[in-house]
Amino acid sequence: MTHHHKSRITWNSQIGFLFAAIGSAIGLGNIWRFSYMAYENGGGAFLVPYFIALLVAGIPLMILEFGLGHKKHGAAPLAFAKISRKFEWLGWWMPTFATFGIMLFYSVVIGWCLNYVIYSFTLAWGSDAQTFFLNDFLNLSKGVFNLNGFPLHLVLSLAAVWFITWLICFREVNHGIEKACMIFMPLLFGMTLILIGWGLTLPGAWQGLKWYLTPDFSKIANWHVWIAAFGQIFFTLTLSFGVMIAYASYLPKRTDIVKNAILTSIINCLYSFLAGFAVFSVLGYMAVKSGLPVDRVVQSGPILAFVAYPKAISLLPFFREAFGVLFFGALLIAGISSGISLIEAFARALTDKYDFDRRWVVSALCASGFLGSLIFASGAGLYWLDIVDHYINQYGLVLAGIFECLVVGWFLKAHILRTHINAVSDWSINKAWDFAVSIITPGVLLIIFVSNLISEFQRPYGGHDVLALVLLGGFWLLATLLVGIGLSLPKWDEHKLKYDHFAEEDKLLV
Repeated sequence: MTHHHKSRITWNSQIGFLFAAIGSAIGLGNIWRFSYMAYENGGGAFLVPYFIALLVAGIPLMILEFGLGHKKHGAAPLAFAKISRKFEWLGWWMPTFATFGIMLFYSVVIGWCLNYVIYSFTLAWGSDAQTFFLNDFLNLSKGVFNLNGFPLHLVLSLAAVWFITWLICFREVNHGIEKACMIFMPLLFGMTLILIGWGLTLPGAWQGLKWYLTPDFSKIANWHVWIAAFGQIFFTLTLSFGVMIAYASYLPKRTDIVKNAILTSIINCLYSFLAGFAVFSVLGYMAVKSGLPVDRVVQSGPILAFVAYPKAISLLPFFREAFGVLFFGALLIAGISSGISLIEAFARALTDKYDFDRRWVVSALCASGFLGSLIFASGAGLYWLDIVDHYINQYGLVLAGIFECLVVGWFLKAHILRTHINAVSDWSINKAWDFAVSIITPGVLLIIFVSNLISEFQRPYGGHDVLALVLLGGFWLLATLLVGIGLSLPKWDEHKLKYDHFAEEDKLLV
């Protein structure tokens, strides 16, 4: 329901909301990106700045987004418009680049996982997993602007991913997303535990774990390691996507925002840490089997999941097919649980403002999303994915996070939101939270933003042509920003903006 005076849709249970929020946070990157970053940035030593980043930036911003969505009873555009109409563009920009930026290429990677689940039954990648992935599977072209066709298997898997996303999001969240995540999350955790237990029995597993966990404390003094840790925390928790604001808007009046935010953040990060055991135990076995050091078999990005792991799976002594199905099945579930949240953030935003029928909104978003994501399923898709992912993650999300903190911390005033959060929560926060969201978090994000800019000017990202970076990366950010500004121009029903659903409850409960 979209009007505040209508019967208000809420999650069926606190655990349902928690599973949905965790499902949004836990994605493909939790399984492979965290492990690689930990190794690259000092192994076990990386965990020190990582968990500090969780405490001083991740949890405070998660509390902010849960609190804002709950108090303002709306997705990001309505929430920011209630603070001031001049900030509504920010509320639209966040879900716009989440849905029509991240989800477009993310859905393609989920499609890859679906294909590899099927390939695992026969180990179809053969003896040369890299050649299979780049040539046979992706049909990779020679450059960014050479599309080189649209392989049918990629288009079909992409269509399947968007259909599943539509099927889950079509119904209200308490019947669609909540029920799906109540199944997906326990299944994902169970599959991951099996992978960990299985991996630990392999010869060489402890060698891989040693690479993963051995601290190189000399790297803690390197500020790049701290930037990497804060960046990983920020991105892995799905912050500044508009997702958590939208999800929190469906919470009932009395709900423990602080506890839910802390649990969501900690469970997500612990999952990343534990998934590293599954990753590095297998890579350790692969290193022993191939006679190579672990650093020679670990690569970043999509290559890690779709080249290194198939190689490792092919080297397993038994049940290789089952391990492949489990591994890529876990990636598939993690991807879908995150993907549905990216659609929900934009769908809730549209129904808040325009009172459109939710079913038509979700159908239109999924249909247009499928068409838009086809470019990432082309022969040049890997290049497009790499560039768009880099610019949205490194610049779009960081900028949105900075503005989000400044708007809440300095215009709404952090203590006002804190008062509401404490009024409805069993756990409470103090003035340190005000300082974190007003000063520390935006300050850290600004450092990350400037650091990325400096690196960008030193040498073009990923060795790509400068023209391609400007046209794809810069254009995508600018286009989503313009769409966000455009969507903020039509007027609201003024009663919606004046109505703060829990204003009276705040006064009574304090």
